[in-house]
Amino acid sequence: MLQPKKTKYRKMQKGRMKGNTKRGAELAFGSFGIKALDTCWITGRQIEAARQAITRRMKREGQLWIRIFPDKPITKKPAEVRMGKGKGAPEYFVARVCPGRIIFEADGVHLDTAREAMRLGAQKLPITTKFVVRKDYVY
Repeated sequence: MLQPKKTKYRKMQKGRMKGNTKRGAELAFGSFGIKALDTCWITGRQIEAARQAITRRMKREGQLWIRIFPDKPITKKPAEVRMGKGKGAPEYFVARVCPGRIIFEADGVHLDTAREAMRLGAQKLPITTKFVVRKDYVY
């Protein structure tokens, strides 16, 4: 009996993302956050760009948590290659995001600073987001 060839990356299907998020919908660490309102794949580069924008606006004060991780490999075959010969090599990694998912959280800064920082970070993401504040936060 033939054994399948072992590869570094597990072959994954594209899958369907329907419905709202089942976990990660509440603020767990910080007082402020941005929540996804759409379904999307967010790449590692987009997450890093948003993180840099938020950190720069907060002037490295307070603390920032990234609540998503790009763990799904997206493969692509090179240009002008014939059909067959297996699956392409991983090009980049994405995080699956459904509506209601908290993407970033922040704490240790003033409300206005956090709102502006999260607005700048949300501009780097391909989905519409909403700024959220912890329920027991005192202004």
